[in-house]
Amino acid sequence: MIAIKLALQQLKFPFHHSFVRHLIINTSNTLKWTRFRDMEQKMPPSRDNPIITKLDTPAFRSIFTPELNVLTSLFRKYNYELRIAGGAVRDILMGLNPKDLDFATNATPGEMKKLFDDEGIRILNTKGEKHGTITARINDKANFEITTLRIDVVTDGRHADIEFTTDWKLDANRRDLTINSMFLDFDGQVYDYFFGYDDLKKKRVTFVGDAATRIQEDYLRILRYFRFYGRIAEAPSMHEDSTIKAIKNNVEGLERVSGERIWSEWSKILEGNFGVELTLKMIECNLTNFIGLPKNPNTENFVNICTRAKSKNLILHPVTMISAMLKDSREVMNMFSRLRWSTYNRELGYFIVNYRDIEGSPHPLYPFQFLLLGSGKIKDIREYTYEVMKYRGKPELAKQFEEWIPPKFPVTGYDLKPHVSHPKLMAPTLHALKEVWLRDNCKTTADDLMKQVPEIITALEHKYEPILKKETNIKK
Repeated sequence: MIAIKLALQQLKFPFHHSFVRHLIINTSNTLKWTRFRDMEQKMPPSRDNPIITKLDTPAFRSIFTPELNVLTSLFRKYNYELRIAGGAVRDILMGLNPKDLDFATNATPGEMKKLFDDEGIRILNTKGEKHGTITARINDKANFEITTLRIDVVTDGRHADIEFTTDWKLDANRRDLTINSMFLDFDGQVYDYFFGYDDLKKKRVTFVGDAATRIQEDYLRILRYFRFYGRIAEAPSMHEDSTIKAIKNNVEGLERVSGERIWSEWSKILEGNFGVELTLKMIECNLTNFIGLPKNPNTENFVNICTRAKSKNLILHPVTMISAMLKDSREVMNMFSRLRWSTYNRELGYFIVNYRDIEGSPHPLYPFQFLLLGSGKIKDIREYTYEVMKYRGKPELAKQFEEWIPPKFPVTGYDLKPHVSHPKLMAPTLHALKEVWLRDNCKTTADDLMKQVPEIITALEHKYEPILKKETNIKK
């Protein structure tokens, strides 16, 4: 529109401002109508009548709360349509109580704001308004996010420029998977334009329309496909060839997607059904380089570790599962850099690759008990060790470690100070005494430990003699 206005100004004809504005508005409406017409022409096959069933199930009835009843009555009062959209509809049709409800409406953000203002309803977080989302707080108890029907006008594989519409089918057409493209009104009527209900009954996961087009609108949809496949499908290898081909042909687009978004999806894939098989399929589709994995991940070890854990009813942390494919700390760092792992996840990855092969003597838990005694992060060390034991397929050791309460070490630095010849020997002396104490199952008394100090210090002085001499010479 700016370009049209500038072009008219450059002509230097005596156009009245109202004429220019009229031309721009009409041109805008014409372009908008053209876009809608083009979308209608490109739309995949759809139902003539989208209302396919009427629900009165426990899952449907579970959504109604006093606050939701207030919301629905307000939209009816102002003659706007309001429906539940997306994943919640899918879950209700599967007999599941939905965790979150997403709402769609034919009211614009401005109309919703006026509605809520007129009714004295508080509006929260206006940042979503440019995307058509208004958040309303009802009865000071529940927040509801309601989004205006929209179409994606321009997409770059991550974000979309949108326009609002009142056409429910156009909004359904922009969604990723058919099973996520349905709506549900508050009388229980299900609106399914693109046969998502049929796919749900067949346990089929497919994109709305052309798979490549949907993926190119947002490349994260590659990961979302695998996640929902794990939730819906009955077997790990029922992928449609055309879908896998579209994924392989567009996998490089994942380079544009942030690591946080990728990890959010992948971690859910690993936690869900067929997590191992789906990760192997992702690797087969050449996702490896774009999700942080090394060029040749150790998939054999990955399968073995996860299969053994499953056979013993052990649930592995997603990072523990991935660590089975990594050979060293450098590969953990690469994963952290790409996926922007939290500090906790990064340290867990390091812990797994560094301690998975360590065998303690005289007891397999000895190295981990020693770590716990010397660490200020007792909770983290416990959890990391628990993961190592599950990784090894040793639930009995995991349980022992979980129940082990470290006693207080009986010797302090204050006790040692008069006996240590150099400050640099303090920490290694304490370290050596803790080893003695732990090997004796924490039974050695403070007096017995102190009797061993001279021998330990003599050995340490010999070990660190070059360093101690160098420091002495510098001081001189």
